[in-house]
Amino acid sequence: MIAFRSYIIAFFLVFASVSGFAAESYGEDTHSASAEDVAAHVEHGDEEHAEGGHHGLPPNAVPLFKIGPFWVTNSMIATWIVAALIILMSQLAAKDAKLIPSGMQNFWEWLVEELYGLFEGILGPDLVKRTFWFLATIFIFILATNWFGLIPGLGTIGWGAEDASGHFIVAKPLMRGVNADLNMTAAMALLFFVLWCIWAIQANGVKGFIEHIFALKGHGGGFMGLFLIGVFLLVGVIEVISISVRPVALMFRLYGNVFAGENILETVMHLGGLWLGWLIVLPFYMLELLVGLVQALVFALLTSVFTALMCVHEEGAH
Repeated sequence: MIAFRSYIIAFFLVFASVSGFAAESYGEDTHSASAEDVAAHVEHGDEEHAEGGHHGLPPNAVPLFKIGPFWVTNSMIATWIVAALIILMSQLAAKDAKLIPSGMQNFWEWLVEELYGLFEGILGPDLVKRTFWFLATIFIFILATNWFGLIPGLGTIGWGAEDASGHFIVAKPLMRGVNADLNMTAAMALLFFVLWCIWAIQANGVKGFIEHIFALKGHGGGFMGLFLIGVFLLVGVIEVISISVRPVALMFRLYGNVFAGENILETVMHLGGLWLGWLIVLPFYMLELLVGLVQALVFALLTSVFTALMCVHEEGAH
């Protein structure tokens, strides 16, 4: 439990750094909230209200301020809050560990044991010892951020002003759903891809890694052997493309589901109006709670399956 807690802290330190570099994609012309920004957003909001529209979740996270060369976005603020809560809970659970666990220690041990058993069934008893720290942490982190993003009012706290009709418009929300930011999901997927390469080379060696992809041995001689080598070279190229696409699929699957879910919630809230919006949106909230769990499980299971496909060898197989 103590070792797993240390891995959680190390993972979030690395992940925060990766996310900070990714936030640079907003460019030097992006700046923090100002009176002019708010006025511009409010003016745009007047036009939308006049046309009967509403504010949807923007595709990009909003930069709030700058620390040195790095922009800090509203999704990064939410990331740090969730990370701090998870680290605090794990610290408290392991602070006074008892032989017979209870309370928070009991919950964390149950969660870790269930996840360990799940991933051990996919990866085997040896590989799971090297990869569990990442797979369990990524599941817990994605689940926590998905559910944290569903807290009512999360996107309504920030800088704003009233428009001409008296509606308060939040031009610069302080927080945003973490996985509704493509930078965050890309950071997790790319970090997994780097770790996957390390685990694959550790399990196979550089030579074995290449042979596993291209399968150049065991085809015999003669024309048929040369033909099979050519075929497997082509298959290897396709496999390399497939491996390269995996992190892209991981990042867009998670981002797309979370981003779409938050927009659906906001749309349904506006359709219900001020008095009925909270009631109509409740079934969709329940659905998004389930989606948040499923997406965390899918991301963690896919990363474990991708790792097993390269690193796990059946006994007797060459």
